[in-house]
Amino acid sequence: MMHIFSEANQLNEALAQFIVSAAKTAVAEKGRFTFALTGGSSPKKLYELLAKDPYRNELPWKNTYIFWGDERFVPQDDDRYNAKMAYETLLNHVPIPKEQIYPMPYSAVMPPEEIAHQYESLLKKHFGTAAPEFDFILLGMGDDGHTASLFPYTPVLQEKDSWVSEVYHTGQQMYRITLTAPLINKAKNIAFLLFGANKAQVLYDVLEGEYQPEHLPTQLIKPKKGSIHWFTDEAAASKLTQSRQEN
Repeated sequence: MMHIFSEANQLNEALAQFIVSAAKTAVAEKGRFTFALTGGSSPKKLYELLAKDPYRNELPWKNTYIFWGDERFVPQDDDRYNAKMAYETLLNHVPIPKEQIYPMPYSAVMPPEEIAHQYESLLKKHFGTAAPEFDFILLGMGDDGHTASLFPYTPVLQEKDSWVSEVYHTGQQMYRITLTAPLINKAKNIAFLLFGANKAQVLYDVLEGEYQPEHLPTQLIKPKKGSIHWFTDEAAASKLTQSRQEN
């Protein structure tokens, strides 16, 4: 479903309200809300919004469990570390129990594939099921059509079984850890956050262009039971057909 707004502030307000609604529904149904955050610069204003009233008071923080969709394999004090920004803008300012926050770890002595295995084990322990279902996964999308750390033409795009995997980004010359497409697609709610005219062409290509997920990995995100929502501004949605914009 498309949610298109004239500017970013309206977009963030609507997405914040959507997250609150999903959280309250999850807690009412099963007593907890599992929420996977995204990195990059796009969600910063959203996180700052969630850290303030009324959202700070409306979200059921004591019943919320925070995870990440992907992470750069760098030390936790590195500014490139996704969780660092989330702590600074959101998590340090809300009454969520610290033991309910699960950043993807970093180790200077353990290889990234072992860290990915550890995070998958953590998820299996948390969900206690062979079919894990996040209540909410927040995602962004890069100009190259990647989401999380599912980059074009990387082996992780072929993953069918693992929930978490390492991936090497040649352009950045670093490893990253990511949830895999099969796991993301099990989520109850998936929301993409993107804005700006620089995203217009890739958004059109992903939603209305040829299906080529090796080139545009975001096309792999197709939940079978859950719902997928696109929160964009008019600039990012400008190339979409009218019927798509009215969806």
